[in-house]
Amino acid sequence: MPSTRSAKKRLRQNVANRLRNRSVKRAVRTQCRKVREAVKAGDVELAETEFRLATKKLDRAGVRNIIHRNATARTKSRLSAKIRALKQG
Repeated sequence: MPSTRSAKKRLRQNVANRLRNRSVKRAVRTQCRKVREAVKAGDVELAETEFRLATKKLDRAGVRNIIHRNATARTKSRLSAKIRALKQG
């Protein structure tokens, strides 16, 4: 356990940030799963609406450094490719 005042404060901040980051990551993963499920079901309209929400959450997490910005871009690209493939065939 930390002994100095500053180390104790840092621990409190780390715990709070960790919980917040886990919550955001979980929300992003859930939203991406909803997009994949909509694509699997063949529902283009639902997939597109869920993709818009996923994009919003991914961008927000990327800007706040919860998820690396390249990982954000990669995930968005893969989801949009799935939707595009669904539309074409």
